[in-house]
Amino acid sequence: MNSINLQDAAKALEIENEISCLTSGQSMKPLFRQHKDIAVIRKKDRALKKGDVVLYKYPEREEYILHRVIGFKGENPVIRGDNNTFTEYGVKNEYVIGILTAFYRNGVYFECEKSVKYKLYVFALKAIYPINKIKRLIIRIFSKLKSILIGT
Repeated sequence: MNSINLQDAAKALEIENEISCLTSGQSMKPLFRQHKDIAVIRKKDRALKKGDVVLYKYPEREEYILHRVIGFKGENPVIRGDNNTFTEYGVKNEYVIGILTAFYRNGVYFECEKSVKYKLYVFALKAIYPINKIKRLIIRIFSKLKSILIGT
């Protein structure tokens, strides 16, 4: 498998069934650290399920995105980055080109379907999401209050 970035993933998945790529961005923290972890992505060959991390691209945008399926609206996935508070409802099934099957973190290989640690992470993520959303709301409110009261 070649190690590539997400921008080259679609072309590579047209040729290969599975690719590995260096992750970038902050939206999937703490699972993926920017330019440190490698995602192993398989060409979409099955129906999506809740909890899958998928590679997709909106037709009108240039970038490819790797986020988690948190549910479904009809046949289309509802998606959110692990570190995001906003949810994406506009992703259509046909925008998804690949599914995360494994990843390397600090040189250690984790297979999504078999790793107990990964499954515990996903379970914990679901449990703490409401708490993180409230925390971020409180931080935003205090930031606005600070700017109003102090002027910075």
